[in-house]
Parts: sequence; structure tokens; C-alpha cells
Amino acid sequence: MNHLIKSTSILPRLAKPHHKLPPFSSNKPKPISNNHQIAHKLTQITQFSTTKSNPTNTNSSNDAPEPIDAGSSFRKPVSLWPGVYHSPVTNALWEARSKFFEKGAFEVGEDRILQNGLVSKTPSQSRTSVEYKFASDYVLREQYRNPWNEIRMGKLLEDLDALAGTISYKHCSNSDGVTRPLLLVTASVDKILLKKPIQVDADLSLVGAVTWVGRSSMEMQLEVLQPSQDASQISNSLALVANFTFVARDGATGKSSPINQILPATTQEKMLWEQAEARNKMRKMKRAEQKNEINNKDVNGIDKLLAEGRVFVDLPALADRDSILIRDTCLQSSMICQPQQRNIHGRIFGGYLMRKASELAFSTAYTFAGASPRFVEVDHVDFVKPVDVGNFLRMKSCVLYTELQDPARPLINVEVVAHVTRPELRTSEVSNKFYFTYTVCPEATANGLKIRSVFPATEEEARRVIERMDEERPHDNY
Repeated sequence: MNHLIKSTSILPRLAKPHHKLPPFSSNKPKPISNNHQIAHKLTQITQFSTTKSNPTNTNSSNDAPEPIDAGSSFRKPVSLWPGVYHSPVTNALWEARSKFFEKGAFEVGEDRILQNGLVSKTPSQSRTSVEYKFASDYVLREQYRNPWNEIRMGKLLEDLDALAGTISYKHCSNSDGVTRPLLLVTASVDKILLKKPIQVDADLSLVGAVTWVGRSSMEMQLEVLQPSQDASQISNSLALVANFTFVARDGATGKSSPINQILPATTQEKMLWEQAEARNKMRKMKRAEQKNEINNKDVNGIDKLLAEGRVFVDLPALADRDSILIRDTCLQSSMICQPQQRNIHGRIFGGYLMRKASELAFSTAYTFAGASPRFVEVDHVDFVKPVDVGNFLRMKSCVLYTELQDPARPLINVEVVAHVTRPELRTSEVSNKFYFTYTVCPEATANGLKIRSVFPATEEEARRVIERMDEERPHDNY
């Protein structure tokens, strides 16, 4: 199987890992071990343009890059990377990134880097695809199958984050694979929307590219494609759409760093750029509104939510049997973050956190509904603080609210909040926030399954519900 990414080389991220953990195994790649001084010099390069790009026409090659095969093969270079084997696709993507070192990219001089500086790229230059041959690869298929013979969405989310990371490397490297070492991290996930059910016994592919670039941030749109048995049209193949935002930081200072700009060339690329630009403006507007109106929320809405909740607290015998308090839907999990789950910065892989949050959210919806839930979308993910190896991570989940307008397709909105807890310091900080939406199969509702309403018991819970509902309304157009 061929595990190459065709076109631009990919630049790995270099940084000091947490607790002095070795960023690689003891068998270090020679291009790294023989060029520490040169690699250090690369982090000293400055003077980059900070001008934001605008979509204009440019001539570029339209050759489609060769897709990566996500089959479960093991090759020697992959074993040189930390925490590499999260899934078969992350295995393949790590291998693709390792090609950078095989080219000996650190053997060039500092003058050449300075002359190159930042470049502008088209979305097609970062486009990457990964193939899952589920129909013929039994081992691969079994790793993604859940007990209900459906796709494990948590593993797919993990793979999407890994693919987004690889795409960000491709965009931030120059045409010859030479650029400064950057820390490229997931900042947020705007939306992951399921368009149709994903089958675990049919081939599928992940495809994505950079669609928008700011000064130090970039947005990527990823798609999961799985052709329908009765149609081969691309519109019928689209199963899932995701929008990831990554930010770049300087490998030496940790401060935000300018990155290559983007030049959309086709009508489709320009349309995606405009949509991403609108989302970025909306995010900035909402952040400003939150700062100005954080204490001026809809008081009537909060009181209305609390009215029913107070009945549960003060008069539980008279409470509505078709309703439940938020606090009675809660689950939680805890873990010590292990070195095997670290990325090449020595921090915990963001896709792994998404998978663990997804699994807890699924369990929360399962115990709440009393039937196997069906994934609908990831509403939003915030990566507030990095999670380091050795951290004690606690994830707390709850059903925040339900939407019962359509009895045949009730929606269950689940919140998962991750806390980094340090017992020695007696501190706990929020590191991530995840929001998922589930439903139940039509057969369950047809057989009489009824999803209950959920109410807050405290003003803090009511504010979270109001904020989440307000967050969802502006996204209806995307």
C-alpha cells in the first residue's frame, strides 16, 4: 500500500515536550539527530508579512494528490514517532509527515529560509485524502465497528482531527518543504454535520483542504465521502462535513506566528472562502457580545427555565414525570494522560480528546434515552487550554436540553466539559468544551419511546442552556 502524500512536503512541528519526555523513540531519525544546531537556527527566523490575503485568481496545478491508504499496515518510520498509533489513519498520516525528514530538509541553510519567507498557496495545494477500504479490509473494518454494527463516530472524529493537522502542515510548508518549525494546534471545531448514515462495511474516504487563512489561523473543511449503492453522484456521496480551525505559534516563543496566505482559484474555492470569512466575522461578533452582555442575558428566559426546575427541587412529588433535571443526567470519567497519546509537542493529541468526549457523550445520551443514540452533529468544540502528558483529566457530561418539536426525531443536546485537575496544587481548570447532538432510531419512537424534557435547577445551568441555544441559532445558515 502506498502511504505518500503527493505534492508539497509536510513540515513536522518541533517543541519541547512536557516533563522532559523524549519527543521521539530512542531510535531517532538521523536528519533530526545530526542537525540540532540547524533546527535551532530555524526557530530564530522572523520578519514575515502580516498582510491578510484576499481571494484572487492564480495559476496552479489541478493534479489531484494521490490518496492515502488507511489500511492497517506497519512501517518502520512510523515507529519513530510518539503516540503514533491512535488509529490506522493516524498511522498513515504520521508516515506521510515523516517523509519530510527523509528528504533531509534540515540540511539547507538559514539564508535560503530567509529568502523564501511566506508564500501564497491555493487550496488545492493542501488538499489531502485518505481511503478506508472497509469492504475488503476486515481488520480495518473491525476497528471501526461498534456493537450495533455501525461506525464508531469517536474514532472517525479522531481521524478528522489528524487529517486536519496534516493539511495544516502542508499549507504552512513552502513548495520545497522548507519553513520554520511551527506549533500547529486545533483551536476549535465549528461544526461537524452528518448528512447521511455512514456504513461500516462500505468503502469511504476523507477529503479536506484549507479554505480560509487569517494572519496566524486557518480554517479547513473536511468531507467524508461514501458512495451510495444506488447512485454514484458526488452529491449523493457526501456523508459528513466538518470545519476545523487551527492556529500557528512560533516554535521558540510560543507566540502567534504568521503563516502562508491563501489564493482561492476556482469558483468553489472562492465560495468556501466567503463562507469561512462570514463564520470568522460571526465568531468575533459573538465574542464581543459575550463580553458586553454576559450579565444582561434574557432574564425572562432564565426565569421560565427555572420555574419548572424549582418544582423538581421544592415539590418533587408533583413534578412532571416526562421531565428531568439536568443534574440527574450527568456522567463523568477520569483518566491520567499517558505518553502514548501525546503528539510531537509532548501534549495530548486533540483528536484523542475528541474521541473520549464523544464516547462519554454517547454514553450520556444512551443512559438518558434508554435506547442506542444516533449521532447527528458536533455542534461546537473549544480547545481552551492544552492538555499535557501526566495531567489528571476529568470529563463531566450532561444532557443540556432536548428538542421535541418532531416526535419522530427528537434531538438530545449533550455537553461535555474537560477539566485538568492538579491535586498537588489543588487546582482545576477547564481545558475543553464539547457539544454533541444525538437522536434515536425511528423504530424506537414508533414503538413508544418518549424522550423527556430537561430543565435546569440553578441559574448557572439556565445560563448555560440559554447561551448554547443562542450559539446554535446563527449557524443555521451554514
